[in-house]
Amino acid sequence: MIAFSGGVDSAYLAIAAAEVLRDRALAVTADSPSYPDSHRRLALSIANDFGFAHEVVHTDELERPEYRANPANRCYYCKDELYSRLTSLAAERSLAVVIDGNNADDRGDYRPGRQAAREHGVRSPLDEADLTKDEIRELARAAGLESWNEPASACLSSRIPYGTEVSDEKLRQIEQAETVLRELGFRIFRVRHHDTVARLEIARSEMPRALDPEINTQLVSALKALGYQYVSLDLQGYRLGSLNEALRLRPVS
Repeated sequence: MIAFSGGVDSAYLAIAAAEVLRDRALAVTADSPSYPDSHRRLALSIANDFGFAHEVVHTDELERPEYRANPANRCYYCKDELYSRLTSLAAERSLAVVIDGNNADDRGDYRPGRQAAREHGVRSPLDEADLTKDEIRELARAAGLESWNEPASACLSSRIPYGTEVSDEKLRQIEQAETVLRELGFRIFRVRHHDTVARLEIARSEMPRALDPEINTQLVSALKALGYQYVSLDLQGYRLGSLNEALRLRPVS
């Protein structure tokens, strides 16, 4: 069973597993408030294009008080919820193992979700094969995956600073805000949610567009219409896991 988010890593893993194992492989996507609808639609599209077995299951991490409290190890509770569902389903379908798309480049980042993976016996074939993100993208391109060069993504809760409660209302606000940026043509970005402030992390190469008077006016107007009072542009630009920067200033709880 492949934990299939629709991202490049798990997509390539699902394609490879289906090619080798055929009907003994099943890709499963979580339907969760913390994941954008665009991810689910992409996962459905990829499964349809490649014709591999695919199902969607609902996960309820937002019902867990520990998850909503948004501690530094929030991802543990999300992954524990996910892998609990997947390992149970895998047992029902007589599938031997659950696998995920973690790769060799993921080893250096703070990823509490890996603890949940270990506890549930989840394997990471891409990591075990020492494949990096760039190598996986090239393999995905060679396999015919149209989204092989899509920017890395993460759950919507990762836009909310640790210690600030996660709620469905905030997640929908973030999702709508990021849809605005996507529709305005931005490709690599995050909308970090700081209550009334939307802090935009945009790739440095795309920053000039954000400051273009016409685009800027549309951007600010649209985000304020979603409920943000202020829209700020982070001059450091987009960087993976920027909210983890705060963890270096205090112990991880």
